[in-house]
Amino acid sequence: MEKHKHERSTFSGKLGFVLSAAGASVGLGNIWRFPYLAAKYGGGIFLLVYIILALTFGYTMIIAETALGRMTKKSPVGAFHKFGKSKCLSFGGWINAIIPVLIVPYYSVIGGWVIKYLVEYVKGNSQRLAADGYFSGFISNGISTEVCFIVFALITLLIIYAGVQNGVERVSKFMMPILVVLSVIIVIYSVTRPGAMEGVKYFLIPNLANFSWMTVVAAMGQMFYSLSIAMGILVTFGSYMKKDVSIEGSTQNVEIFDTAIAMMAGLMIIPAVFAFSGGDPDTLQAGPSLMFITIPKVFASMGMGTFVGIMFFVLVLCAALTSSIALTESAVSTFQDELGWGRKKATVIVGVIMVILGSLSSLGYGPLAFVKIIGMQFLDFFDFLTNSVMMPIAAIATCLLVSRVIGVKKIEEEVMLEGGTFNRKNIFNFMIRYLCPIFAAIILFSSVANAFGWISM
Repeated sequence: MEKHKHERSTFSGKLGFVLSAAGASVGLGNIWRFPYLAAKYGGGIFLLVYIILALTFGYTMIIAETALGRMTKKSPVGAFHKFGKSKCLSFGGWINAIIPVLIVPYYSVIGGWVIKYLVEYVKGNSQRLAADGYFSGFISNGISTEVCFIVFALITLLIIYAGVQNGVERVSKFMMPILVVLSVIIVIYSVTRPGAMEGVKYFLIPNLANFSWMTVVAAMGQMFYSLSIAMGILVTFGSYMKKDVSIEGSTQNVEIFDTAIAMMAGLMIIPAVFAFSGGDPDTLQAGPSLMFITIPKVFASMGMGTFVGIMFFVLVLCAALTSSIALTESAVSTFQDELGWGRKKATVIVGVIMVILGSLSSLGYGPLAFVKIIGMQFLDFFDFLTNSVMMPIAAIATCLLVSRVIGVKKIEEEVMLEGGTFNRKNIFNFMIRYLCPIFAAIILFSSVANAFGWISM
């Protein structure tokens, strides 16, 4: 087949890359996932472990993936193939490329849930959203969830169709400032509720009594999801980065942005729940349903609850969209590079895949609830498969590629091009050679062992 030649897209500069990469990182992983994991695994001690891992493991993987993308000007498959055509390299490239294809469909389903809640808050139905059984009734309604999912997916695809600068970068530049402003407003409102300061202390002050090995495992797993590492996204975005943009400087900005939003998400939710429950930490154990069941109850108990609910779900929608855009862009880029398709055709095909796989997740709590894979509904299974199995394997593959095939020296040269800095070079060298693959292997084993009941998380 004759491959269609297309000119490689680029970000306009450092700001375009940083906001797009931060948009990829700041998503449902920060606002939906981070608070309930922090609440479950020790509050302040979980936050401390997460920050340490983000500054070491996360930093190393962001540098490695971004440099790999910029060095090769390819999406994950092409980037790995640049250094050989062996089966191992091919596997490493394809697993990085397939992860976004599997994540974005179920991610879009959750994005559809966010749209539903936002619409209901705008309509003034905050009490209805807070009613017992509302969320379970909604997700079991196949038609309603499917319509919301399709709407979210179409918004994402339209932005991707517009291109890198006109779509991905422009939307990120618009949405990220909105996200920051709304985060600050909601945090101020949340922490000033009567009784909220106990929640602030629980979240910010480390308590060694709350520490366990699973605190580390949960923080490592969250870091993958939150920083968008081992998803192929940063390789793709790195391939759009100009040579005169500092990789380390950009990485530090993404680290700060991502961690700050995750902390603000915790401060939005945990103190508010403490205030609502009268200081009962058990209320925080709602897990993944915290955002869709507990938080509406919290807002309904507050003055200005409807207004705060609208702001909160606008914020969550912005975060969900910036991440879904990044995931979809990575998938589209792979089809363009490997199959020679134009952006229009690649976007349409990715859209078809999104609808097919997303519909399984969308209908998995309703008409398809009887279908389970290793005891999980479709959405839970795709989340487990990508986040707990494939992403650690992809991280190991990237570490081995950089440390054993390319050579750390080549990555250093790419990072330091045109006066770029590499102040944490020693940390990078040690982490990429030794600790990152070990940590990734630990996550893989712990997650699989928990899924099959060998250990309890």
